[in-house]
Amino acid sequence: MRILMVAARCHPFMGGIETHIREVGPRLQSRGHTVEVLTTDPSGELPVEEDVAGMWVRRVRAWPKNLDLYLAPGIYSAIREGAWDLIHFQGYSTFVVPIGLFATVRGDLPFVLTFHSGGHSSRLRNAVRGTQRAMLRPLISRADRLIGVSQFEADFFSARMGVPRERFAVIPNGAAMPTPSPGVRVDPNLIVSGGRLERYKGHYKAIAAMPEVIQRLPQARLHIAGAGPYEDALRRQVRKLGLDDRVTIGAIPGGNRQQMADLLASAGLFVLFSEYEAHPVAVMEALALRRPVLVSDTSGLAELAAKGLCRAIPCHADAAETAAAICREMTTHRTFPDLALPDWDDCADALIDVYRGVMSARAAARGSSGDRRLPLVPRAEPRR
Repeated sequence: MRILMVAARCHPFMGGIETHIREVGPRLQSRGHTVEVLTTDPSGELPVEEDVAGMWVRRVRAWPKNLDLYLAPGIYSAIREGAWDLIHFQGYSTFVVPIGLFATVRGDLPFVLTFHSGGHSSRLRNAVRGTQRAMLRPLISRADRLIGVSQFEADFFSARMGVPRERFAVIPNGAAMPTPSPGVRVDPNLIVSGGRLERYKGHYKAIAAMPEVIQRLPQARLHIAGAGPYEDALRRQVRKLGLDDRVTIGAIPGGNRQQMADLLASAGLFVLFSEYEAHPVAVMEALALRRPVLVSDTSGLAELAAKGLCRAIPCHADAAETAAAICREMTTHRTFPDLALPDWDDCADALIDVYRGVMSARAAARGSSGDRRLPLVPRAEPRR
């Protein structure tokens, strides 16, 4: 099967969708399918085409350069000029999606869409989400299948977009990580807050709690693992609270899975105080390494807490409540629940089941309508 994945961002950037593509794409190829990725480059500095983990990645220009809107007209022509058996849209929240969906619907191509929804630091962007969903509904409702990464996400978009729940599949992100390097040990004093540096991710809440955490646990330290536009504000907060020797901020390159595994494996506690997460890859990675996790009681995070995989505190907990919860988790030494976690092989296999179901339904529909069109003709192999 020839599969095109369409996403606003992929390697070398970090994030949940980027990790998802990098993990499932090669697994789909190892199962005999061909995966290409169509994405954008607002900077104009990345290769137009390149091989990434065995997948052929094509980038088109996007505007504006410094905002995450990803207006990329080249998405339309790239889809219309190519030939694939199925198109998989990864994410829904940028201009890549309506442009790509319009091209796909015009070409009557089979397609699925995984929402991969997240929060946003802009109040304006959050305020217009309802309007955005309403405008996208006519296109998204044409999907052969819709995918939520959690029950929460599937229920949420079924209700908000008026699409029957039975048209959704739920396929969680994987939780696999490399084995930690020899000599890596748990540091009971280390707190790790992971994820892109956006205000809504809540890293500032972990920083605000640190003065009281240090009063109770004098050796406690916090490392914020990520990069993003809110970094300067977080560093100012650290300086204002006099925490320069207790709080560090730094990203790990997206392709360095070993370094990320070593960091997470050494954490006494992993935290994510985000306002909205559908099924956060960062939390799943910490859980895969059997580290205790503390989250905000909201969205898909609450679903993980309800399953007993982590502990949750109120989304609007103040610094004192947050500090008390952190200290409680770091001193309780909880036993990690003996629960099976989804992995990326499970995710890839579930996607293949969805793809096959879509292709079978399309074939049956063509047969019943007397449509005897030939299969798509593959385009020439790209130069490598």
